[in-house]
Formats: sequence, C-alpha cells, structure tokens
Amino acid sequence: MTAFREFATGAGLLGRGLGLVLRSPRLLLLGLLPTLLSGILYIVALVFLIRYLPDLSAQVTWFADDWAEWLRGTIRVLGGIAVLGLGLLLSVLTFTAVTLLIGDPFYEKVSELVEDRFGGVPDAVDVGFWRTLRRSLVDSLKLVGISVLVAIPLFLLGLIPVVGQTAIPVLAGAVGGWLLALELTGVPFQRRGRRLRHRREVLARNKPLTLGFGAAVFAVFLIPLGAVFLMPAAIAGATLLARRSLGKPITITSTASL
Repeated sequence: MTAFREFATGAGLLGRGLGLVLRSPRLLLLGLLPTLLSGILYIVALVFLIRYLPDLSAQVTWFADDWAEWLRGTIRVLGGIAVLGLGLLLSVLTFTAVTLLIGDPFYEKVSELVEDRFGGVPDAVDVGFWRTLRRSLVDSLKLVGISVLVAIPLFLLGLIPVVGQTAIPVLAGAVGGWLLALELTGVPFQRRGRRLRHRREVLARNKPLTLGFGAAVFAVFLIPLGAVFLMPAAIAGATLLARRSLGKPITITSTASL
C-alpha cells in the first residue's frame, strides 16, 4: 500500500505541475514556445510513418511472405502494430530530449520560477549557458541511446500475439516512464550541480514515486499533441519530483506570482 500511495503521489505531481502552469500565463508561454517547434517536426515524422506503415510492416515480416494469405495478413497487421508502437515509444522519449535541448533556457527559467515558489535552491550552482547546454546534450544522447536499445527488444516482443498487445505496452510504459523522469529532472538536478548518474541514484531511492510521475507523463504524451501542450506542466512536475526526492519541501513558501 505504501508503494501504491507513492506511485499515486508521483502521478499527482504532474497534476500539481499543470495547476502551477495554468495559473501562470508566463510559465505557460515560456514552456510552449520550444514544444511547438518540436511538435511540428514530430507530427510531420508521424504522418510519414503512418503513410508508409504497410510497406514497413511487410519489410519487418518478410519471413511470412510464403505463408498462407490469412496467416500472412495477420502477421503483417501485428507487425504494423509493433512498428507503430515502436515509433510512438521512440517519439515520446526522443521528443522530450530534443525539446529540452531546443528549449533549455526556457525550461531552466520555468524550473527556477517553480523552485522559487517552494523555497528556492540556496546552494544553486551557476554552470553557465554553454556548459549547461553541453552537459544536457551529452546526457540526452545517453538517454536516447538507452531508449533505442530498450525499444528494440520491446519491438520484437511486440510481434508475439496477445502478449505483444497486452503485457508489452505496460512494460513499455514503465520503462518509458522511468526514462522520461530521468530526462525531465535534468534541469533541477543540474541547478544543484548533479549529473545523470546522480539523478539515477536519487530517483532510484523511491522508484514508486518516480515511476508514478514518469508513467503519468508517458500516458499523456501518447495523446495526440499531449506532449506539445503538457511539456510545461511536465517540467514543473519534474521540478517538484526532484525536490521531493532530495528531501526538500514542496509546500508553497512564496506568495509572489509566477
């Protein structure tokens, strides 16, 4: 029950982040600018994926070319579902990394405003824009690489009838949620001078909380345009997740407007 409560609390952090953003046009505007640009790029890519999905499905199920027509058709439908699932998984994970890189200064400001609302960061480290950007790029490439390595076996497992359409999406949501939580908390952890390895260690101390937040973000990012419009809320929620994971208060201490 404790793990379930922590999972629910983690999911609720996204809702709290959304509440902060909706009450502050400034936060909403800062967070939407980079996501709109990334969103256009990914929508175009998704359209192309759907357009060529039948061809891709035939290519990944080449082994069924000589099978009976009904069986070949069934396998290719499953193959198409797996390819589309792989594309969606990679788009959710890489969208976050790409958007964070494009909008690093914007999201740094969003996270800073949220931190100030909850007591600030007395020991904040001023790394500098270019060094921060370089670190963000390195960490993002690492996470994208991990995402691709994880997505490949999930794609292959997705070809298995029944299991591939039931258990594998749940597993993908858990893995994807964990990776999203690692990506989104990059800004508040860098403000404290901590890198990717530190984020993993801290977030792993309370996996239900981290998975709750990450799974909620993963789910809403699967909604069409969800990642575009909810990225600011995800950044705000990730800042709260970082504070809670580090033992910092997440009760409002400042009445100043965001």
